[in-house]
Amino acid sequence: MIDKNSKTHIGVIGGGPAGYAAAFKAADLGLKVTLIDKEKNPGGVCLYRGCIPSKALLHISKVISEADEVSKCGISFSKPGIDVDKLRTWKDNVVTQLTSGLGQLSKARNIKFIQGTAQFKNSNTLSIEENDGQRMELNVDYTIVAIGSKPIIIPGFPEISEKIMDSTEALKLTDIPDSLLVVGGGYIGLELASVYNALGTKVTVVEMTSGLLPGADRDMASILEKQVKNRSIKVLLNTKVEAIKELEENVKVKLSGDSIDKTQYEFEKVLIAIGRKPSADNIGLENTKVKVNNRGFITVNKQRRSTDPLIFAIGDITGDPMLAHKGTHEGIVAAEVIAGEKVEFAPHAIPAVVFTDPELAWCGLTETDAKSNKIDVKIKKFPWAASGRAMTFNRTEGLTKIILDPNSDRILGMGICGPGAGELIAEGALAIEMAALASDLKLVIHPHPTLSETIMESAELFYGSSTHLFRPKKKN
Repeated sequence: MIDKNSKTHIGVIGGGPAGYAAAFKAADLGLKVTLIDKEKNPGGVCLYRGCIPSKALLHISKVISEADEVSKCGISFSKPGIDVDKLRTWKDNVVTQLTSGLGQLSKARNIKFIQGTAQFKNSNTLSIEENDGQRMELNVDYTIVAIGSKPIIIPGFPEISEKIMDSTEALKLTDIPDSLLVVGGGYIGLELASVYNALGTKVTVVEMTSGLLPGADRDMASILEKQVKNRSIKVLLNTKVEAIKELEENVKVKLSGDSIDKTQYEFEKVLIAIGRKPSADNIGLENTKVKVNNRGFITVNKQRRSTDPLIFAIGDITGDPMLAHKGTHEGIVAAEVIAGEKVEFAPHAIPAVVFTDPELAWCGLTETDAKSNKIDVKIKKFPWAASGRAMTFNRTEGLTKIILDPNSDRILGMGICGPGAGELIAEGALAIEMAALASDLKLVIHPHPTLSETIMESAELFYGSSTHLFRPKKKN
């Protein structure tokens, strides 16, 4: 039991990957920590309603897709039977195991965990409403805000329901609809489109821009776009949703754009996946010196300290990129700063991964950013069609590229599209953080046969040909 007027050195609001990482690190440094979250255990959106359940379902999607792919190699399977209830239970059990483990780690570190929500009464006082309705005040020396983000809903459209879903509702997997419209061709929309498509749903993706994954380099996104279409997912680009109306049996949607053959469509369900926004509402920031920007994100410095010296902010609430691993490292920095260490959050590369099939991953400087900012770079690409390992599992559509400083040969960025790209990109992040040169990657012996060799051979191309790709020298 916690006294109704309690005191702690650090109060952490939000138990996601940013919040629990901050709380754990602070406790490891010997500080007294109280963690506040409305869930039973730490985990946040990532574990309960985001990264983990979606990746569990994407694993199932991948297995189904691979079973279909090997038919080209002479192996055939009957159409898979899908027990939705059992699949949902398995997915939920993965979440329960991970969050329960975090609860045990929290107790082992003697962190006081309060199940509830918190508001700032002032910079030193949190007013907490526990889930059972009881209220208490917590006096804090410092607070770390890690309240995350939430799905963006289109203004004027119907509210979220069983037929009109956001990502949270889609991951509940209550059933497998015959047809689904995904509004938004970003990573959330495409990942969930992949899941439902593999489970047998006829999926249509609507994107208002000219290409899927607007933030990714076009050469990478085009590979994914081709594979998405090969899996019979209909893609409508340069297309807007003008209206959505929920009917008794389905959802009526009005579209406009150059790629449509009619304006009125009907789907069993609609998924709104147009991005996420900060969850800074109703936590009492107006009672502090904390400032938010015009998008609602809390303004912080490199130590993750807000404009109120007693309040830090980490994770999605501080803005893009809204990624769990970014929040985790921010949380560790914030805890170390409070403990008196001289550190700051200043990474050169934050990897981003789209867990579709194929996966798409990048870190550091992208080709798109280099062009828009007129940064002089050299770009070398190694097609997976020249990779023995890619050929052994019939996935030669992939691509690995590195972006280099033409004067120093320093690696500035890396992009990978293909199966397992999310695992491979860590080598790129390490290379960028360590200021590695193309020659460093070229000389590191990579195991054969692996996809990691595509990174080595991309670096080799900077100096001419690679072992498995011949580039004739230009004549003077």
